[in-house]
Amino acid sequence: MPKLVQRSKRMKIIYWNPEITLNENIAASIGFFDGVHKGHRFLINALKEQAEKENLLSAIITFSEHPRKVLQHTYRPNLINTLEEKLKLLSELGLDYCIVLPFSQDMANLTAAEFITDILSKNLGIKLLLVGYDHRFGKNRSEGFDQYAAYGESCGMKVIKTPALEDGMQKYSSTIIRNLLKEGEIKKAADLLSYSYHLEGIVSKGNQIGRTIGFPTANIDITDKNKLIPREGVYAVKVFLENKEYNGMLYIGSRPTVSAIKEKRIEVNIFDFNQDIYEKTIGIDFIDFIREDKRFKNINELQKQLATDKESAQNILLKREQINS
Repeated sequence: MPKLVQRSKRMKIIYWNPEITLNENIAASIGFFDGVHKGHRFLINALKEQAEKENLLSAIITFSEHPRKVLQHTYRPNLINTLEEKLKLLSELGLDYCIVLPFSQDMANLTAAEFITDILSKNLGIKLLLVGYDHRFGKNRSEGFDQYAAYGESCGMKVIKTPALEDGMQKYSSTIIRNLLKEGEIKKAADLLSYSYHLEGIVSKGNQIGRTIGFPTANIDITDKNKLIPREGVYAVKVFLENKEYNGMLYIGSRPTVSAIKEKRIEVNIFDFNQDIYEKTIGIDFIDFIREDKRFKNINELQKQLATDKESAQNILLKREQINS
């Protein structure tokens, strides 16, 4: 009887370089995994089951940079997760390893055969590769599953494919989730992700107009400029600041009522809060979309609308707390 592998209690993260060789027997799946959404989790559960069945350790192989950003320097990915967020989400799923590859032009030039033989098999010790139903890799992504299986067989690697996860007519993909966020469909996006969409940034000084009308806001400079910014408008949000959680409402837009400058701002009004938080890190979980951005005739109309927005946000957040309690 083969010796049982020693599984990790915590996922080990390996930032790979060509000098690193793993002396383990591993079942892996490879991809960018932006969002770590329900489709990804379906694949990861299948991977863990296969690893258990074959007495192998489980590993996700991902990239430190979006491949298209490396290949097209002007491309802005609109990511659902930063690398740190992605690693945190993956660490909660019971994997043994996450191997982070530094995607480069040299790696992009590897054929699928070279990538499977030289990187996955020789360097990383992959014995089983689980391929997502629509995933392609290798130079120009020109080959598919049948070729991957043949290359794997030549170096002693079993290559298998998972079907797509569908719930009725609902499909799961990072692109679908990005589009939902861009449309303000926050709750639908959260359902596909299995968690609330999150932004993080540093509080900076704004024009301080909000405090003159009873709605002081924290102006947020988003930390990672590759993160997707949802549709312009007003949202009910959860706010995370110095290990404490608050309710609030967040605005994304160019403030057409008070400014003629078309500059997008992200500002949050934290309910029942009055502290100096400039230069501090703040986190935002998007709970629901309240309304689109619009220009009001004057400040008084804006003030009245903000009062209505606050009431809407409070009701949304209260209902959520009741459901979760």
